[in-house]
Amino acid sequence: MTRAAPTSRTASPRTANAAATGPSRLGIAVLCLCVTLVVGMVSAVNLAIPSLSRSALHPSAEAVVWVVDGYVVFFACLLVPAGALADRLGRKGTLLSGMALFAAGSALCAAAPGIAVVIAGRMLSGAGAAAVLPTTLALLVADAAPERRPRLVAVWASMTGLAAVLGNVGGGAALQTGSWRALFLCVVPPTLLALVLIACCVPAAVRHGRPVSPLSAALLTAGFLALLAGIVSGPESGWLGVRTVGGFAFAAVLLTCWVRYELRRPQPMLDPRLFALPVVRAGALGLALAFVGMFGLFYVNGQYLQYAQGHSPLGAGIRLLPMAAALLLAPRCAMALERRLGGRATVGTGLLVLAAGLATVSTVSARTPYVLYATGATLTAAGCGLATPLLSHGMMSALPPDRAGTGSGLQSLARELGSALGIAISGSIVTALFTARLPAVLRGPHPPTTVAAAERELSASGPAGSGLRDAVLDAFTGSLDAAMLVLAAVVVAGGALVVAWYPGRRSRTVAGKIHP
Repeated sequence: MTRAAPTSRTASPRTANAAATGPSRLGIAVLCLCVTLVVGMVSAVNLAIPSLSRSALHPSAEAVVWVVDGYVVFFACLLVPAGALADRLGRKGTLLSGMALFAAGSALCAAAPGIAVVIAGRMLSGAGAAAVLPTTLALLVADAAPERRPRLVAVWASMTGLAAVLGNVGGGAALQTGSWRALFLCVVPPTLLALVLIACCVPAAVRHGRPVSPLSAALLTAGFLALLAGIVSGPESGWLGVRTVGGFAFAAVLLTCWVRYELRRPQPMLDPRLFALPVVRAGALGLALAFVGMFGLFYVNGQYLQYAQGHSPLGAGIRLLPMAAALLLAPRCAMALERRLGGRATVGTGLLVLAAGLATVSTVSARTPYVLYATGATLTAAGCGLATPLLSHGMMSALPPDRAGTGSGLQSLARELGSALGIAISGSIVTALFTARLPAVLRGPHPPTTVAAAERELSASGPAGSGLRDAVLDAFTGSLDAAMLVLAAVVVAGGALVVAWYPGRRSRTVAGKIHP
């Protein structure tokens, strides 16, 4: 196998000085801006669902799920290959390309004439985001002095958490000023500004010859797209329909091909043999479960607070701030809890708290006081914050130093794929049960699959439909409740495996090499 020789260039005094100290304060701020934009859009778009559903595009519930998940799937599956590509071709250039793709996809969404173009724009933005996230961290720490690196990593990690908050509040503010298109339009100017500042303020880094495999990336991405296609098509095509079963079968074939291909490569991008270590299995499954629950709830947050509670997009975003506080504070509690109970008990406690939060949300109706909903949402976020630090640390400590980059990529992949699956599961259950529970007058051969579509049909019915809006909202909240219970059950069932695999208080994690 031919390896690319490292790029050798004579550094100017200015470049050498940058290499010795790492990025400047302005450079750090620019990289944090990039992280905020690409991560914030994961949560911000959920607040746009009611506005998009009520728009002239009239998207189906399945299309709405793809608007949200198209971004997340491409973001997740291209993270590892994008990081390898950045090391091979140059991190600064890859970051510039990623931000340009992100801006182009957002602009395409803002100007989209149809829902298919919106989905395509979201996928394009997701591909750009995948090039941005690992590259920002690599640029932050690559040339920094060793004593600065822990602080820089902490800054980057805190920005990924804070971005979800800023996405909710900033997205709500953007939607408050206009239609759903305003959300996508508003991110273009700061992205263009970031491009200029990256070019001027972020130092280039040394290139490395990491293996890059377009075929591996294509198989993994196509496999998870097929899996999500099977999940989201179930309510409309039937769970035994050709599209649904075909999606699951195609996903199984593609993902099997991906595993076989990676096992045969001398230098796999993401070695499946890593899962031979129980703590790696526990970490990957636990992170995925935590984000299945979190983002399954994120998908319905904006809809519940706007449709059922009657809040504006900005009001809905502000009412999600308790979740942000829990996400920021819970990791500190996790460290103290781990010293008292041990890692296994702390991880189990976190997943149980998360499941309890989802179960609390499953009791809401259109007439539920906000404080009960906020309690459930905050418990969900707190459980995620308790479990994820130890799961991440367990994965990294189980791998030898030369696999640190792979471990980081696997963590990001597990988080984002968990997010995508949570959105797909939540959206599919809500759609299936919502259409089944609609008032009889709306249950025809082609019943509405969203609250907005049901409202349009009721408005067209005149006085006859004016008294049925409460029944539509009851159908929506009832389906939301069932979806949250299913997610809670998934977290508890999967969490039992995570606790069984995670090392106990007296267990020692042995870092060993996985031979290809």
